[in-house]
Amino acid sequence: MAQYKLGVEVVGAHDLMPKDGHGSASACVELQFDGQKFRTSVKERDLNPVWNEQFYFAISDPFNLPNMHLEASIYNNNKELHSRSFLGKVRIAGTSFVPLSDAVVMHYPLEKRGLFSRVKGELGLKVFLTNDPSIKASNPLPAMDPLSNQPPGNPNAVPLVHEHKSQARHTFHSIPKEVHHHNYHPQNNPLPPGTINDQAPPFVQYATDPMKAQPVPPRIVRMYSSASSQQPPEYALKETNPFLGGGQVVGGRVIRADKPASTYDLVEQMQYLFVRVVKAKDLPAMDVSGSLDPFVEVRVGNYRGKTRHFEKKQNPEWNEVFAFSRDRMQTSVLEVLVKDKDLVKDDFVGIVRFDLNDVPTRVPPDSPLAPEWYRLVDKKGDKAKGELMLAVWMGTQADEAFPDAWHSDAAAPADATVIGAHIRSKVYHAPRLWYVRVNIIEAQDIIMHDKTRFPDVYVKAQIGNQFMRTRTSQARPNPFWNEDLMFVAAEPFEDHLILSVEDRVGPNKDEILGRVIIPLASIERRADDRIIHGRWFNLEKAVAIDVDQMKREKFATRLHIRVCLDGGYHVLDESTHYSSDLRPTAKQLWKPSIGLLELGILGAEGLHPMKTREGKGTSDTYCVAKYGHKWVRTRTIIDSLGPKFNEQYTWEVYDPATVLTVGVFDNCQIGDKGKEGNGNNRDAKVGKVRIRLSTLETGRVYTHRYPLLVLHPSGVKKMGELHLAIRFSSTSLINMLYQYSRPLLPKMHYVRPLTVMQLDLLRHQAVQIVAARLGRMEPPLRREVVEYMSDVDAHLWSMRRSKANFFRLMSVFSGLFAVGRWFADVCAWRNPITTVLVHVLFLMLVCFPELILPTVFLYMFLIGIWNYRYRPRYPPHMNTKISHAEAVHPDELDEEFDTFPTSKSAELVRMRYDRLRSVAGRIQTVVGDIATQGERIQALLSWRDPRATAIFVLFCLVAAVALYATPLQVLVAISGIYVMRHPRFRHRLPSAPVNFFRRLPARTDSML
Repeated sequence: MAQYKLGVEVVGAHDLMPKDGHGSASACVELQFDGQKFRTSVKERDLNPVWNEQFYFAISDPFNLPNMHLEASIYNNNKELHSRSFLGKVRIAGTSFVPLSDAVVMHYPLEKRGLFSRVKGELGLKVFLTNDPSIKASNPLPAMDPLSNQPPGNPNAVPLVHEHKSQARHTFHSIPKEVHHHNYHPQNNPLPPGTINDQAPPFVQYATDPMKAQPVPPRIVRMYSSASSQQPPEYALKETNPFLGGGQVVGGRVIRADKPASTYDLVEQMQYLFVRVVKAKDLPAMDVSGSLDPFVEVRVGNYRGKTRHFEKKQNPEWNEVFAFSRDRMQTSVLEVLVKDKDLVKDDFVGIVRFDLNDVPTRVPPDSPLAPEWYRLVDKKGDKAKGELMLAVWMGTQADEAFPDAWHSDAAAPADATVIGAHIRSKVYHAPRLWYVRVNIIEAQDIIMHDKTRFPDVYVKAQIGNQFMRTRTSQARPNPFWNEDLMFVAAEPFEDHLILSVEDRVGPNKDEILGRVIIPLASIERRADDRIIHGRWFNLEKAVAIDVDQMKREKFATRLHIRVCLDGGYHVLDESTHYSSDLRPTAKQLWKPSIGLLELGILGAEGLHPMKTREGKGTSDTYCVAKYGHKWVRTRTIIDSLGPKFNEQYTWEVYDPATVLTVGVFDNCQIGDKGKEGNGNNRDAKVGKVRIRLSTLETGRVYTHRYPLLVLHPSGVKKMGELHLAIRFSSTSLINMLYQYSRPLLPKMHYVRPLTVMQLDLLRHQAVQIVAARLGRMEPPLRREVVEYMSDVDAHLWSMRRSKANFFRLMSVFSGLFAVGRWFADVCAWRNPITTVLVHVLFLMLVCFPELILPTVFLYMFLIGIWNYRYRPRYPPHMNTKISHAEAVHPDELDEEFDTFPTSKSAELVRMRYDRLRSVAGRIQTVVGDIATQGERIQALLSWRDPRATAIFVLFCLVAAVALYATPLQVLVAISGIYVMRHPRFRHRLPSAPVNFFRRLPARTDSML
């Protein structure tokens, strides 16, 4: 296999700093990577040089690529003085290198080399990885005078050759690199030379705080101190002190055990008996015809696992693994039977028995246990014909065989025919999403059948199930639109962009004038806001010859468009309030990770029965966790209201202002209906938990039981508790604090912002695409699961949410209201001592105004220090009081759970519409009152009321003279003392300025 090389195309620079003394610069670019150095040619006296030169670096160690950096420095060469001056540099991390198919030209701002460097401008580079064997690495820069113009023969520059479109190219479909431990221990398996392990993360040492023992008794955690936010104790968060793989967790710290810590230190160690059935040989013929349909049945007490059967094969190979929970074993004997599949009754072939006390124990990273051949015996213990290759060992969920094994705790003892595809744990990677920007400019030479009427032409665009259209244009024959249409597309690109020019000839009757189909893979990509050049496309028109045949003919109509894949945006595929990833689509813009998030899903307790089986309530539960592009799904625990998962997963963190979402679901694909294989049963939601990473302390282990609260049409209901262990580790505190000064979204969201309606529509399309792609994987992550985890219905109207948001707003302003009430008490002299002290402080600040800002900031500092004692020590969770879910009216809940569009009766819809009108009427009155006050302010100088305006103008003249003659401090002091005057000097009637303002006219008289 060809070795990978790093290609760097130096395109050009822009707006460089002049350094030659004549207002210009003679620039060249020097590239350094992996001990190799290349240099471009020198562009004489050009502040905007263009090189278009390519260089290829040999990569000595592909495994260390994420830790490498490419450095490009620009120098000004002075041939007269034989010196060079620094113009700027660009440093690109190895984590940003992408395959050639994803590479685009990026314009990087130049950075300083030192504190006193003066640089400006940008450098355009295209950096990519390639394994094309026809491309050789460039020759290193020879030892020479660094001030010379060019190396001898210029061996480094590679001329640009534009390949023909039909030439085959290697396509890389990359996914974000995530570090995840999914029930197995990573092994250092060497790859063949010249290959790059795209899934291997960079080796990063995550620093955590020392975990010392701080005994804290278990207690119920109350997240909100205010009385308005308190909820019932059964809905509260509960802190736990479990014994995990690293030791006992007490107060967020781990008390180390005597035994060495396991890789899975956030879950409880679970012992399993593993049986690997590899193959059999020399099995006897059992049927009259001399054939054999063998399969293997593994028995441990009441638990039975079966392999698939082969038809007419005496040397079958299965290579299947069975895992039996040691806690549920009720016997000390393992039986492995070989049987012959039959229609009526399966025939016995042979058996192998093991004493569980003699089974060896394997602890990763030990190598896998080698399977052995065992002679089959009959029921009496005599030797039978045939041998079976097996491997039997004791292990934990850290064993690499655990994910793909058949689990005894994931299948009912009496039912061994459950399809394993729906119950195994899996890791999913959501597809990389792109925004597709289609700018419809104009069309030329529109040919119409009816030339006696003006055309009503528009362009309809389609990508998959997404449809958009421009406005209609009546220009003939060259209609003009210049409209932007935005779509969402996912890699690998399977759909095409279909543009059709249509004419509206009548109501609900459109005629297609022509269309063009553009493959998404051929569309240009960009990662910034550079201009995309327009292209003309010839339209094709479908002409019907008969019912069964269509004929295409080309004609002169053309369509002028600009189309590109915008990689500078972050494609929102979840609610903006609960985003788990904020990175742009283009991998070149990704920054290194700032930390590591580890999640241990321990189990659930007290689950509400979701179904009935054998006359008793039960549940088939699994968990789904989502963070970034990585989704994880635990195995399904069958027939248990207190399942124990004990699975640990890991994510790389790029921004602390993100949210981890963990949901619990009941698997409805298992059972009487699930066996039919129709797949129409929807998995029932049990509840979910959201955890914002910015609320977590680094290095601390959070072990809590989270209440699973779900809103039903009958009200809020607790469905159980989810036991989680979470740890957020940081690589660098400086990098994490720096993130707080960075924009929340990528640069393109601010340079070319999208409207709120566009973002909402695109988010809905993105969720549908992600749900469709994850639903096609095996096992599928069902659509209802993806939509529930992504909060797809968060934008729909809800009376309960509206009230909750109103009370949240009132809670935000409650502090201001409290200050207002306190100041009113000061003005009313309720406490004379407080009022006198406020007067003294006020006069001091008036006399020394330079103390105002220091006093305010010092006061806030003291408040923050005081509140540190009462800081939240636990992650927030669902709160029924804040959600206004306890006192909600049943009809409001019924309205919230109604479908869109509604499926209720006309009378009920009319009643709800009238209620909505009454609520909107109050809001309308408040908005009107605010507008009235603003119009009265405008009326002060508008002469709408000539007498009022004349009074105000004269007052302004007198005030100007008085303020000019009187010091400002005196006026402020007099005004403050007047406002805080004693009630004896107050009147119950409003003051003259208030009366004057209320008499000013507004535009309410002009309202119909």
